[in-house]
Amino acid sequence: MQGRDLRDDLPSGERTDVGNLLRMLRQLQPWRTRIAFALVSLIIAKLAVVGVPLTLKEIIDTLEADLEVALVVPLALLAAYGALRLANAGFTELRDGLFARVRYAAMHHLSTTVLAHLHRLSLSWHLERRTGAISRDLARGTRSVANILNYLVFSLLPTGAELALVAGILLVGYHWSFVATTLAAVAVYVGFTLAVTNWRIEHRRQMNALESQANDRAVDSLLNYETVKQFNNERREIDHYSATLQQWTDAGVRTQTSMGILNFGQGAIIAFAVTLIMAQAVQGVRMETMSIGDLVLVNALLLQMFVPLNVLGSVYRELRYALVDMDLVFRLLDTEPEVRDAPGARPLVVERGTVRFKRVGFAYRSDRPILHDIDFTIPPGGRVAVVGPSGAGKSTLARLLFRFWDPTAGAIRIDGQDLRGCTQQSVRAAIGMVPQDTVLFNDTLAYNIGYARPDATRDMIEHAARLADIHDFIRELPDGYDTVVGERGLKLSGGEKQRVAIARVILKDPPLLVFDEATSSLDSRSEGAILASLNRVARDHTTLVIAHRLSTIADADEILVLEQGRITERGTHAELLAAGATYARMWHLQQRERTSEPLSQGSD
Repeated sequence: MQGRDLRDDLPSGERTDVGNLLRMLRQLQPWRTRIAFALVSLIIAKLAVVGVPLTLKEIIDTLEADLEVALVVPLALLAAYGALRLANAGFTELRDGLFARVRYAAMHHLSTTVLAHLHRLSLSWHLERRTGAISRDLARGTRSVANILNYLVFSLLPTGAELALVAGILLVGYHWSFVATTLAAVAVYVGFTLAVTNWRIEHRRQMNALESQANDRAVDSLLNYETVKQFNNERREIDHYSATLQQWTDAGVRTQTSMGILNFGQGAIIAFAVTLIMAQAVQGVRMETMSIGDLVLVNALLLQMFVPLNVLGSVYRELRYALVDMDLVFRLLDTEPEVRDAPGARPLVVERGTVRFKRVGFAYRSDRPILHDIDFTIPPGGRVAVVGPSGAGKSTLARLLFRFWDPTAGAIRIDGQDLRGCTQQSVRAAIGMVPQDTVLFNDTLAYNIGYARPDATRDMIEHAARLADIHDFIRELPDGYDTVVGERGLKLSGGEKQRVAIARVILKDPPLLVFDEATSSLDSRSEGAILASLNRVARDHTTLVIAHRLSTIADADEILVLEQGRITERGTHAELLAAGATYARMWHLQQRERTSEPLSQGSD
């Protein structure tokens, strides 16, 4: 059973540690019954813990009061003593077992919620973030949920329950001064621990930063080994590394010293509090208002209570780190995508496949316009090509068509439907793309081709591969279609990856196609083979071609020349050559380069 959407609980302006904590706890509602049983187990375990010294008191008092029953009553009390210890262990493990499902389910829910949200965010957000940073935030956020729940359920709540039970026993059975002394000691202990821990955190943070800086320096010097040798700068690199490590050493000494101060201070507070309370207990025994068993009970309760408080400093420190990581995740979840479906957006319906860019303008920012007044139409089954220098805005046209961004002026329509009024999923389902740089999943060839249609059979995948002219190559591989292509498809050549992308588009079989400089990174021989496959795919499809090599689009119905975000020329290949302007100059330059290519160029 899944929790509610983590994005729905708090506005971004209300983010605080307490707010984030409450926001996380609200996600545990689906498991509230299991949590209730876990808390009951926790309470029973703590009752058993407190019952141990109470039983020990009775044993001592019985032995002291009546030696005749010393061999009978203590045996029953000893049995109860053992049963209480067993109950403590058993209910503690039951608590852990019950809460394990909650902890891992909460981590699962948060991870899937964040990943789904990352896929909803707009392309511009992903272009500004590093993949490593995103994955670190996701991992840290997931761990933060587990850590916070662990600290709450296994440290803070048990300690609080035990403190309440001990205070209750002292208040009911003894003079109020015992409770006052105990609570005062706990308050001083907690205050001292938090204060010193905050001080220690800064030293530890500095130590970690210096360690990372030293490691970065060492790795950088080794990566630039030849440069270091060429300039005889080995001593300089070692001195830099050593100086950073010296600062790290000093920070480490301060960290260890602060740990010693923390441990000694905690021990001193405990020793003073126990001594003071024991003095009160001894006085009670002398006044015969307390027994020897009471003395043992009070001592055992105090020591039992202070033992879990020893880890308070580390729990507080890690809890602070976990809350920071959690805040990063909630900030991520509160980030709104730039492109969203409009209320009441309808699925795109493609009947004829007419694509219309009507006076489209686009800017990433108001001070950085990319496209100006772009106006053209691709008729059903037609082919329009866009050429121009790098940075002219050619690829931006394809991204606007996919609704990775929406135009800041004008409109893009398919069969008369403004894409801003259509759902993003339906728009992208209607378009197939062969990009300039095909990125593949680190999986099999069959998986990568079949990614276009998750329900595709192996026969359908192989049929698409045949049409893309890659089937024979795949069959010659030792593992055939089960060959793993490596991260980002690095085990394949550029031409092989392009054919996989073409097979994927064939399998998807969309009414609209976009070729985004699909052959620009290939040599001439590879380009010819890939171009033949692309032409087969584009037959009877409305196609937008973004081209670098003009030879690939000479047969286009219309060619647009894009310069600095504006259409400066338009016409057929012959018309543009006859005009003798930018397109003609680009064509003649590429023809000269083409004739000068070495004949020994390899194929794909």
